[in-house]
Amino acid sequence: MENQQQIQIISDKIDKIKVDLQTIGPMRPGSINEQFKDPKEKKGSYHQLNYTHKMKTHTDYIRKANLEMTREEVSEYQRFKELTEHWITLSIELSKLKLKVRHSKI
Repeated sequence: MENQQQIQIISDKIDKIKVDLQTIGPMRPGSINEQFKDPKEKKGSYHQLNYTHKMKTHTDYIRKANLEMTREEVSEYQRFKELTEHWITLSIELSKLKLKVRHSKI
């Protein structure tokens, strides 16, 4: 495949990622864990959200009424991370191709 075609394909993929990023809703980093007040008997369950932000570790207790919403926010954050990681990978590949095309013209 010609380099210009590859450049266009990668650019189109990056544009698609940009569109997908615009659909991301509220997000929170971290993971949700179920804990028990009595772990031996598995009684008195509650949930915690553990995350690191600005190099500090945080733990938030999540009420059952807010659990589903928090799970959705954590899921959105994971989607955000996947999309931006893919964008970075494509951008590196695009940059290398552009340099290759530029070098071949010299």
